[in-house]
This record gives sequence, structure tokens and C-alpha cells, in this order.
Amino acid sequence: MKRILTIAASDSGGGAGIQADIKTIASLGEYPLSVITALTAQNTLQVKAIHSVPSSFVLEQLETVLEDIGADAIKTGMLLQEDIIQTVAGVLHTCNVSRVVVDPVMKSKAGDTLLEQSAIETLKKELFPLALVVTPNLDEASIFTGIKVNTLDKMKAAAAGIHTMGPKNVLIKGGHLDGDCIDILYDGREFTEFSAPRVNTKNTHGTGCAFSAALATELARGLSVAQAVKNAKEFITTAIRFALPLGRGHGPTNPFAHQSRDMQILYCTVKLKRAFARLQAARIGHLIPEVQSNLGYALLSAITPEDVLAFPGRLVRLGDTIAHVADPAAGASRHIAKVILTVLKSDNRYRSAMNIAWSPAVIECCKTLGYSVCEFDRSEEPADVKEREGSTLEWGTDKILSSRDDVPDIIYDRGDAGKEPMSRVLGTDPDDVAEKIIKIAKELRH
Repeated sequence: MKRILTIAASDSGGGAGIQADIKTIASLGEYPLSVITALTAQNTLQVKAIHSVPSSFVLEQLETVLEDIGADAIKTGMLLQEDIIQTVAGVLHTCNVSRVVVDPVMKSKAGDTLLEQSAIETLKKELFPLALVVTPNLDEASIFTGIKVNTLDKMKAAAAGIHTMGPKNVLIKGGHLDGDCIDILYDGREFTEFSAPRVNTKNTHGTGCAFSAALATELARGLSVAQAVKNAKEFITTAIRFALPLGRGHGPTNPFAHQSRDMQILYCTVKLKRAFARLQAARIGHLIPEVQSNLGYALLSAITPEDVLAFPGRLVRLGDTIAHVADPAAGASRHIAKVILTVLKSDNRYRSAMNIAWSPAVIECCKTLGYSVCEFDRSEEPADVKEREGSTLEWGTDKILSSRDDVPDIIYDRGDAGKEPMSRVLGTDPDDVAEKIIKIAKELRH
């Protein structure tokens, strides 16, 4: 088990600082150690008060922990004052720990000052040269370099400028830019970009703390800086996606979200296999189209096709029933995933779908059963959409949903040149979809 020491302030709201660091390190399966530099009275709205810990006691904590337990990696967060920075730097000079992550915390999410002005130069001169990685956000990078960092090019310029201050690697976090969240890593020779989809949420309290703690943890495991950054970014993106809507301000990110995702994948796999067994027993082989079928189920808060489970190799017709070649897996079908992800934007209760054959008889059965049925015409598809592989399903599904207040049970199209006509059955979960398809199959036999 790796030992990761965090040197930071306590957040009484539990979302950032020492609390976020400990949760992050523990959730990744390693052992957290802590040295507290300040106590804060804060919540999701503001930092009401800060009580600094005397530098002599910061030193006492550091020496006591390191002389007995030691550390495989160290991260620093809110240090607040010049004398605390000098104390920490003095210990880092002699403790023989090379994996040091410096998160130069300067302001809270609400704009409260967490690093005194007089301490900024000390941070650069004393601590940056000891860092394996420094992780400023755009505002912090702007203060350190005097550049208004608001574009990717300026992020690179700032990274190069901060690198001259001594750290071996500089990671500029671009979360405050528009569009995808792109971070820039500079190692003194080349720039590497790390991108993740932006999550539309205000609940991002503790993002920088959790990210730097995850980075230190990955470095403690012996990973390269680039791989550690990649893993930490995936970790924090998941933590933001499943952030906790607590309080009236910026709620905290969720460091345990990656564990929750693993549990969701298991749950969704079980649901898909159960629904498949029902469909197999109902002998619905006559509803499988020539291009075969797939049944998908999205994780909560799904964003990308990798967040949708389906059957690798599709569901194939086997006589009058169906078969699959492998158990459900994340990202196994981009086609059914795109349908589900488009539906989720209209109603996040509808997380499952399956494609089945189209025929006038199938549509008539759906109407007889009282299902809501909608059609889109591929001939109306814009040329630019048609040129993008796989975009038709998003366009067609969105075209239907944008004209309705609810999600229909069935969306179908009559095909096009080289495209088989297809029906898509939508539902809240795989059991809901399977139930609809089984009823359609029975109605067709009558």
C-alpha cells in the first residue's frame, strides 16, 4: 500500500482540502496521511473564517509523520502564509521524497483568498523547484506569469513560463475555458493535451484538491507523469459527473464515483442479461433484422458511448430465437448508444433501447398495443449529417424528440439506399424494452 501525504487546510464543509484529499486517496486504495495548515469555517457558499496553524506545529506534524510512517508521494494544497511555505519547503528539501505535487491553491470556488499576497513569491521561489508537477488553474497561471491565460496557446506560454521557475513538469488546468476541458502538460521539451467532455454542473467544489490528490496517488504507484495525469483526469471527470448536490452553492465533487461506476456496470450487466434471457425464452427471432440487433442500457449520467452497455458482436437470430457471443460490455455498440444518449437529453429516465425489424405489420402491432409510434425520413437528412458516419441515428432521434413533449415507445425509419428499414424500441430499462418487444412478438403471431 502506497503512502500519500497531503499538506493542506481543513474544509469544514467536507468538499475540498484535507477532507477531499483523504477521500480521494482512500477511494483509490492507498493510505492517506495529513498535515493540516489551517482550519476553515466554510460551506458551499463561502469561506467565513480561516484560522492558521502555527508554522511550528505544521513542522511538528510533518516531522512526526515522516520519521515514523514516511511517504511515497506528497501533495501540497492551501498553505496560506509565507512562514508555512518556508517550513514545508525546508522539510521537503531533506525528506528524500521525489514525487511532490504542488497545487498552488490561491482562491476558493467562491473567490475567497486562500493564499496571502506576500506568500506568492515565496511559493514560486521555495516550493516550485521541489515539485515534480505543479498544477495551477487558469487564474493561478495568470498570476504567476502575468499573462492573461484564456486560450490554449496562452496556456502553453504560461506552462513554459512557470517551468522556468523550477518544477520538472507544469500542468495548466483548462477547466474554466469554454468547450471540452483541456489540460496542458509541459515537461520542458514537449506539450501534451488531455481532454475530457465538459460536465454541465455547478457542483465542482474540491475539483483541484481531488485532482492533485489523485495525481499524487498515481505517481506514488510509479506511473509516468503523463500516465498519472491521464488517470487523474479520468478520475476527476467521473467525480464531477457524479458530484453531490449538497448545500445552496457549489456542491462537492464525488471522489467515490469511480467505485459507484463499477457497481453500476455490474448492476446494468445483470439487468441486460436478465432481459436477454426473457427475449430468448420468448423466441423473438423473427424480429431480428438482417443487420442483427443490440440491446443497450446507459449508466446514470451517461455522456459518451463508453457509458452505455450493450452486447459485443450484437444479438443474432438463431432459428426462431436469439443468441449472443459475449456478455454485455461498456462501449460495445455505438449505434444503439447514440440512440440512447440522444433520448437521455430529452428524458433521463429512458436509459435503454433495442433495434428490431421494421415492417408494416410490426408497426400495426405496435399501434394495436397502444404504443406511441413515430417515424423519421432518412431522405430529409441534411447532407452534412449524412456524411458523418453514425450521425443519422442522432439526427433522426432528435428530430422526433424535438417535436414532442414525451418519449415515444417506438421510433422507426423506412431505410434508404443501402440502409435497412429499422424500428427502435425505447424504455426506461432493459426489462421495460423486453416487455414491449415480447408483446409485439406475441401480437405478430396472432
